[in-house]
Amino acid sequence: MEFDKRKHKVILSLGTNLGDRNKNLSRVLILLQNRVGDLLKQSSLFETQAWGSHDLLPFLNQVVSFSTALSPKAVLRESQHIEKLMGRSNQSKGGKNYQNRLIDIDILFYDDAVIKEEELKIPHALLHKRNFVLVPLVEIEPNCFHPVLQKTVKELLEQSSDFTEVKKYQKL
Repeated sequence: MEFDKRKHKVILSLGTNLGDRNKNLSRVLILLQNRVGDLLKQSSLFETQAWGSHDLLPFLNQVVSFSTALSPKAVLRESQHIEKLMGRSNQSKGGKNYQNRLIDIDILFYDDAVIKEEELKIPHALLHKRNFVLVPLVEIEPNCFHPVLQKTVKELLEQSSDFTEVKKYQKL
């Protein structure tokens, strides 16, 4: 793993729509704390219809922030490793087709970095188009500033053209 003496803030989006969704999110938080850094904040759980396809099961989504000494690429590697540990297959990551998934971890922000590489784009390229990301993100970091779009995430949510319903999840 790559380490830096300075601490960085990384914001991640978590999603799951297979199996015991609550358990999946609880487990991924433990693994992230063991492999990425210290949990700073976590949003409520939100349930949404799958984005990009109406044929998929509903998702539970959450946004979390961590303090980390890892580089952005190391956070990506650790996130992908955790996805594999939890049973996610390689074929469902990065494809054009949307699929049901046991766990999905996306890097939304890493400090105020702007990275545009083939395998890593920070800020996440679609975060401003996805209410299932924006709603929980605004809950924990409303003034988080998007360095490319030059707006806060609260402003991005207010201007969003995504009409997908995002509702707080209540355990039965």
